Amino acid sequence: MDLLRSLPLGLYLEQPETWLHKLDPRVKLIWLLSFLTSYVVANNYWRIFLVVILIVITLFARIPLRVWRQQMGWLLVLSFMVLAIGSISPDGLGISYSPRLPANEQVLKPLTTDKEQKTKSAPKIVDSNKKYKYVLFHEGPIRVNRRSVDLAISLSTIVFTLIYSTNLYLLTTAPEEITSGMESLMQPLRRFKIPVTELMLTLTLSLRFIPLVLEEIQNLIRSVMTRAINWKKLGLKGGAKVWLIVIERLLENLLLRSEQMANAMVVRGFTSPNEHRVKWQELKLRIGDWLAIGILIVFWGLRIAFGTDIS
Repeated sequence: MDLLRSLPLGLYLEQPETWLHKLDPRVKLIWLLSFLTSYVVANNYWRIFLVVILIVITLFARIPLRVWRQQMGWLLVLSFMVLAIGSISPDGLGISYSPRLPANEQVLKPLTTDKEQKTKSAPKIVDSNKKYKYVLFHEGPIRVNRRSVDLAISLSTIVFTLIYSTNLYLLTTAPEEITSGMESLMQPLRRFKIPVTELMLTLTLSLRFIPLVLEEIQNLIRSVMTRAINWKKLGLKGGAKVWLIVIERLLENLLLRSEQMANAMVVRGFTSPNEHRVKWQELKLRIGDWLAIGILIVFWGLRIAFGTDIS
């Protein structure tokens, strides 16, 4: 088991370099925030539209099939499971449903006078097949109504958009680009004496520390598996003691790695982030970035015009 490769979330794709990689990290961060905020107070059509946009962007970016199949496949399965479970779940209103129209269609006929009967001008009976139905499906204990379907669509699309948009951003943006882009956007906070550079340094170290955590967990799990422990013989109490020992060892290794990173910074003469700043790349908006900004303006225009939930 290789946790560094089996876990599909949070991985950075170095090769091949797609057009998403070449976009300015600030533009991609603004697009990410737009995806994460535009579904608020939005109708279900817009939320489905966000899912379609993310899938289309992935396909047009020409990300290798082995990558997006691993990253998107299980998430689509999870979203469909949420959709199915939410559709058959109660809507939470706690009321008994009854049809709006009586079952006997003869009741719908208005009282007519003798003159109307002679002229045969009585109004037509409403077709019961075209009437409004709140309960869409009811068979045994399974009941699907309109509100439960709306809630299921809303929840499933939010799960997909929230996770996959963030994952796509991490997939096409290096950790150093993320921190440099965030630092550039947070420059106005310096007026309020907020240590922006120190915060971004902490974020950079955190992103670099994640693979080390996965590596330590992987090594400890392998060490437990190689010992062929009989968990049934140990019982619940014995198994809990073993995992407590593993967790304690994990914390000790992580603290040791942290101390090694701190010593490496001290040896290199690091005193403060402002005096030892490393420019990984020059942040400059290009033609593709301006085009992405223009599309973002159209995106929000469509969101305001058609995506707002007015119910």
